[in-house]
Amino acid sequence: ADMVLNRESSLKFQSRVCRFFPDGIGLAVGSIEGRVAVEFLNELGVSSKDKKRYAFKCHRSNDIVYPVNAIAFHPTFGTFATGGCDGTTVTWDGLNKKKLTVLPKVPTSVAALAFNGDGTELAIASSYTFEEGERDAMHSVPDEIYVKTIADVEVKPKLSK
Repeated sequence: ADMVLNRESSLKFQSRVCRFFPDGIGLAVGSIEGRVAVEFLNELGVSSKDKKRYAFKCHRSNDIVYPVNAIAFHPTFGTFATGGCDGTTVTWDGLNKKKLTVLPKVPTSVAALAFNGDGTELAIASSYTFEEGERDAMHSVPDEIYVKTIADVEVKPKLSK
Protein backbone atom coordinates (compact mmCIF):
# COMPACT_ATOMS: atom_id res chain seq x y z
CA ALA A 1 0.00 0.00 0.00
CA ASP A 2 1.28 3.46 -0.84
CA MET A 3 1.47 6.23 1.75
CA VAL A 4 -0.66 9.12 0.48
CA LEU A 5 -0.25 11.52 3.39
CA ASN A 6 2.27 11.90 6.19
CA ARG A 7 1.97 14.89 8.49
CA GLU A 8 2.36 15.66 12.16
CA SER A 9 -0.75 15.43 14.30
CA SER A 10 -2.04 18.61 15.87
CA LEU A 11 -2.27 16.68 19.17
CA LYS A 12 0.77 16.80 21.45
CA PHE A 13 0.30 13.47 23.26
CA GLN A 14 -0.33 9.87 22.30
CA SER A 15 -3.18 9.33 19.85
CA ARG A 16 -5.50 6.52 20.84
CA VAL A 17 -8.19 6.49 18.13
CA CYS A 18 -8.59 7.79 14.57
CA ARG A 19 -11.72 7.73 12.37
CA PHE A 20 -12.57 9.10 8.93
CA PHE A 21 -15.56 11.40 8.50
CA PRO A 22 -18.21 9.41 6.56
CA ASP A 23 -17.83 11.73 3.54
CA GLY A 24 -14.03 11.41 3.61
CA ILE A 25 -13.23 15.12 4.04
CA GLY A 26 -11.24 14.58 7.21
CA LEU A 27 -10.43 12.65 10.34
CA ALA A 28 -11.26 12.82 14.01
CA VAL A 29 -8.33 11.81 16.25
CA GLY A 30 -8.63 11.19 19.99
CA SER A 31 -5.76 11.29 22.47
CA ILE A 32 -4.77 10.43 26.01
CA GLU A 33 -4.78 14.15 26.88
CA GLY A 34 -8.60 14.36 26.69
CA ARG A 35 -8.65 16.10 23.32
CA VAL A 36 -10.04 15.43 19.89
CA ALA A 37 -8.45 16.88 16.77
CA VAL A 38 -10.54 17.43 13.67
CA GLU A 39 -8.14 17.25 10.74
CA PHE A 40 -9.02 17.95 7.10
CA LEU A 41 -7.31 16.36 4.11
CA ASN A 42 -6.67 19.41 1.92
CA GLU A 43 -3.21 18.10 0.90
CA LEU A 44 -4.96 15.24 -0.90
CA GLY A 45 -7.13 17.59 -2.93
CA VAL A 46 -10.16 16.87 -0.74
CA SER A 47 -12.31 19.96 -0.22
CA SER A 48 -12.77 20.81 3.44
CA LYS A 49 -15.61 23.21 2.59
CA ASP A 50 -13.41 26.09 3.88
CA LYS A 51 -13.09 24.48 7.33
CA LYS A 52 -9.79 24.69 9.21
CA ARG A 53 -8.38 21.94 11.41
CA TYR A 54 -8.80 22.38 15.14
CA ALA A 55 -8.68 20.49 18.43
CA PHE A 56 -10.99 20.67 21.42
CA LYS A 57 -10.95 19.57 25.05
CA CYS A 58 -13.35 16.86 26.19
CA HIS A 59 -13.71 14.11 28.81
CA ARG A 60 -12.64 16.27 31.73
CA SER A 61 -13.94 16.69 35.24
CA ASN A 62 -12.62 19.67 37.19
CA ASP A 63 -8.82 19.31 36.89
CA ILE A 64 -8.86 15.63 35.93
CA VAL A 65 -8.19 14.83 32.26
CA TYR A 66 -9.40 11.49 30.89
CA PRO A 67 -8.16 9.78 27.69
CA VAL A 68 -10.44 9.59 24.66
CA ASN A 69 -10.67 5.87 23.79
CA ALA A 70 -13.33 5.72 21.10
CA ILE A 71 -14.85 7.73 18.26
CA ALA A 72 -17.81 6.62 16.13
CA PHE A 73 -19.42 8.61 13.32
CA HIS A 74 -23.17 8.72 12.86
CA PRO A 75 -23.93 7.13 9.47
CA THR A 76 -26.54 9.70 8.40
CA PHE A 77 -25.65 13.04 9.98
CA GLY A 78 -21.83 12.85 10.00
CA THR A 79 -21.70 13.91 13.64
CA PHE A 80 -19.70 11.74 16.01
CA ALA A 81 -19.64 10.28 19.50
CA THR A 82 -16.57 10.09 21.73
CA GLY A 83 -16.07 7.74 24.65
CA GLY A 84 -13.58 8.32 27.43
CA CYS A 85 -11.97 6.87 30.51
CA ASP A 86 -14.41 8.97 32.54
CA GLY A 87 -17.19 6.57 31.51
CA THR A 88 -19.04 9.18 29.47
CA THR A 89 -20.13 9.21 25.86
CA VAL A 90 -20.59 12.61 24.27
CA THR A 91 -21.96 13.47 20.82
CA TRP A 92 -20.46 16.28 18.78
CA ASP A 93 -21.10 18.26 15.63
CA GLY A 94 -17.50 18.38 14.44
CA LEU A 95 -18.08 20.62 11.44
CA ASN A 96 -19.86 23.31 13.48
CA LYS A 97 -17.74 22.85 16.65
CA LYS A 98 -20.72 22.09 18.91
CA LYS A 99 -21.33 19.64 21.76
CA LEU A 100 -24.69 17.96 21.18
CA THR A 101 -25.40 15.77 24.20
CA VAL A 102 -23.85 13.79 27.06
CA LEU A 103 -25.22 10.26 27.39
CA PRO A 104 -25.65 8.53 30.76
CA LYS A 105 -22.34 7.50 32.35
CA VAL A 106 -21.27 3.84 32.47
CA PRO A 107 -19.45 2.28 35.49
CA THR A 108 -15.94 2.34 33.99
CA SER A 109 -14.10 3.48 30.83
CA VAL A 110 -15.80 3.55 27.45
CA ALA A 111 -13.51 1.28 25.44
CA ALA A 112 -15.35 1.19 22.09
CA LEU A 113 -18.37 2.69 20.32
CA ALA A 114 -20.36 1.74 17.22
CA PHE A 115 -23.54 3.08 15.62
CA ASN A 116 -25.85 0.62 13.90
CA GLY A 117 -26.45 1.01 10.14
CA ASP A 118 -29.19 3.64 10.36
CA GLY A 119 -27.81 5.44 13.43
CA THR A 120 -30.78 4.73 15.68
CA GLU A 121 -28.70 2.74 18.18
CA LEU A 122 -25.27 3.14 19.70
CA ALA A 123 -23.33 0.23 21.18
CA ILE A 124 -21.08 1.23 24.09
CA ALA A 125 -18.41 -1.18 25.36
CA SER A 126 -17.53 -0.46 28.98
CA SER A 127 -14.26 -1.98 30.14
CA TYR A 128 -11.38 -0.98 32.36
CA THR A 129 -8.61 0.22 30.01
CA PHE A 130 -5.73 0.16 32.50
CA GLU A 131 -5.39 3.93 32.69
CA GLU A 132 -4.49 3.53 36.37
CA GLY A 133 -2.42 0.33 35.97
CA GLU A 134 -3.33 -3.16 37.17
CA ARG A 135 -6.25 -3.55 39.55
CA ASP A 136 -6.91 -6.44 41.86
CA ALA A 137 -10.07 -8.53 41.54
CA MET A 138 -11.66 -6.75 44.52
CA HIS A 139 -11.67 -3.43 42.63
CA SER A 140 -12.58 -4.66 39.19
CA VAL A 141 -15.79 -3.75 37.41
CA PRO A 142 -17.20 -6.31 34.96
CA ASP A 143 -16.90 -5.62 31.24
CA GLU A 144 -20.32 -4.70 29.87
CA ILE A 145 -21.93 -3.75 26.58
CA TYR A 146 -24.79 -1.28 26.45
CA VAL A 147 -27.02 -0.53 23.48
CA LYS A 148 -28.68 2.87 23.65
CA THR A 149 -31.52 4.05 21.46
CA ILE A 150 -30.44 7.31 19.83
CA ALA A 151 -32.87 10.12 19.06
CA ASP A 152 -32.16 12.49 16.15
CA VAL A 153 -31.87 15.42 18.57
CA GLU A 154 -28.85 13.71 20.17
CA VAL A 155 -26.91 13.46 16.90
CA LYS A 156 -28.37 15.92 14.40
CA PRO A 157 -26.06 18.86 13.54
CA LYS A 158 -26.87 22.23 15.06
CA LEU A 159 -27.43 25.02 12.61
CA SER A 160 -24.64 27.57 12.44
CA LYS A 161 -25.62 31.08 13.46
